[in-house]
Amino acid sequence: VFQVEDTIKLLRECDAGIKMGISAIKDVYDKITHEDFRRHIEDQKNSHAKMQREIRDQLDTYGDEGKDPNPMTKGMAHVKTGMKLGFDCTDETIASLLTDGCHMGVKSLSRYLNQYPDADEGARNVARRLISLEDTMEKELRPYL
Repeated sequence: VFQVEDTIKLLRECDAGIKMGISAIKDVYDKITHEDFRRHIEDQKNSHAKMQREIRDQLDTYGDEGKDPNPMTKGMAHVKTGMKLGFDCTDETIASLLTDGCHMGVKSLSRYLNQYPDADEGARNVARRLISLEDTMEKELRPYL
């Protein structure tokens, strides 16, 4: 039997995670130099935006506003990105930063999936698909490292 509370909490974490991912992509997108890498990241941004709308729709059915990423976490990620690109602004560095973000997303979303076992199957499915999206992106970034 699913619990509405677990469902909303899991969807909120998915919402915060997808916002963090989209923000990271936007932070580096204009700095990408190789056209095929830029196209690849554009496709990823579109896939993330599509999933974000799906998460948003599910949260709307519960009348929930969703969740923004932790400001401290987001700020630290932004500073790390700025510093790394300040020293070495290459596509390889961008791929490395995005790979780290994907890995963090997979870890935290997997933890939330385990933390909210009574979330409804729709929310659990969204979380699993988001984990898969991040895992796939991480693997597809390897040629650019």
